[in-house]
Amino acid sequence: MDFLSFLWNNLEVFWGYTSFANFTVGHIAMLIVGMVFIYLAVAKDFEPMLLVPIGFGILIGNIPFKDAGLELGIYEQGSVLNILYQGVKTGWYPPLIFLGIGAMTDFSALISNPKLMLVGASAQFGVFGAYMIALALGFGPAQAGAIGIIGGADGPTAIFLSSKLAPHLIGVIAISAYSYMALVPVIQPPIMRLLTTKKERLIRMKPLRVVTQTEKIMFPIIGLMLTCFFVPSGLPLLGMLFFGNLLRESGVTRRLAETARGPMIDIVTIILGLTVGASTQADVFLKWDSFKIFLIGAFSFMIATFGGVMFVKIFNLFLKQGNKINPLIGNAGVSAVPMSARISQKVGLEYDSTNYLLMHAMGPNVAGVIGSAVAAGVLLGFLT
Repeated sequence: MDFLSFLWNNLEVFWGYTSFANFTVGHIAMLIVGMVFIYLAVAKDFEPMLLVPIGFGILIGNIPFKDAGLELGIYEQGSVLNILYQGVKTGWYPPLIFLGIGAMTDFSALISNPKLMLVGASAQFGVFGAYMIALALGFGPAQAGAIGIIGGADGPTAIFLSSKLAPHLIGVIAISAYSYMALVPVIQPPIMRLLTTKKERLIRMKPLRVVTQTEKIMFPIIGLMLTCFFVPSGLPLLGMLFFGNLLRESGVTRRLAETARGPMIDIVTIILGLTVGASTQADVFLKWDSFKIFLIGAFSFMIATFGGVMFVKIFNLFLKQGNKINPLIGNAGVSAVPMSARISQKVGLEYDSTNYLLMHAMGPNVAGVIGSAVAAGVLLGFLT
C-alpha cells in the first residue's frame, strides 16, 4: 500500500510538471499564432527566412511549464534561451545583421540616380506618423519612438531601437515589424494602384548609368561620414551597414564579405528569430497594448507607402519630360529589401509587360534601409 501511495504521489508530481497541467487559453491562442506564421512562410512563401524561426520560437515560448527553478523559460536567469535572448535585449544582433545586409547590397542604383535617396527618405513618414499615432493612443514618448520605427519596415532596426527605448515591448514590436514586412505584397499594391493614374504607371525611366568601381568604394565611406556626423546615435547600425558594403565593394575582402552575407547573417537571423518568437509568452504578449501596437504597425506601413508614392508624384511636377520617375517605385522606400522593390516591378508589369522597374526601385529600397537607420538614430538621440 505504501508503494502505491508513493507511486501515486510521484505521478501527481510528474503531472504537475507537464504542460497539460499548466496550459491556459492564452497559451493555446499563441500556439495557433505560431502555427499561422509557419503556414504563411511554408504555404504562401511570405518571408520564410524570418517567419519560420519566429513562428517556431512562438511555439517554444508558449509550451507551458511549472515555474520551479528549472531554468527553462526565456525570462529565467541562467536558462539557455535567456542567454541567447541577451543579444536581443542588449541590441547587438541587429548591427550584425546590418553588417550582412551591407555585404549583400549593391548600391549602384542609388549611386547612379542619387535623387532616389529622397524617395527613400519620404517613406520614413511612416515612422513619424506611427510615432504621433502612438502618442495619441497614450504611449509615452520613448515607447512611441520604439513603436514608430515599425513604419521603417526594418525588423533589426525595430529591435535595436526598442531595446534602447522600451525593452519590455521588444517582442510585440519585433513580431509586428516582421509580420507586416511579410505582408508587404498584400498591403502595398492596392495603395499604389489607388494613388496612381494609368499614365503615371506607364512612365519609362532612363536606363541607369554604369557606376565605376571607385564610386562603389567611396560610397560607404562618404555615406558613413554624411549620416553619422549628423546622427551619431545611428552609428551601431549605419557603421556596420557601410562597413559590410565596403567589404563587398573593395575587391580585396571577398572571403570576409561572403562570410558576412552568408553564414554569419544566417546564424544571427536564426537565433534572433527564434528568441524573439520565444519572448512572446502568452502572459507577456496577450495584452491590450499589444493589439494597439499591431494596429499602429498596419497604419505605419500604409503611411510609408502613401508617403513614398505621393512624394514621387509631387517631385515629378518639377522634373522635365524624360527625367520623370515612375511613382510605382515610391513604395520601395520602405526598407523591406528586396521585397518592396519586387512589388514595384510586379505592379508595373501588370500595366506594361516590357517596363522593368526592379533596378530603379532598388535605389529607394536601399535608401530606405539607410533612412530607417537614420530615423532610429534621430529618435534615439531625442528620446534617450
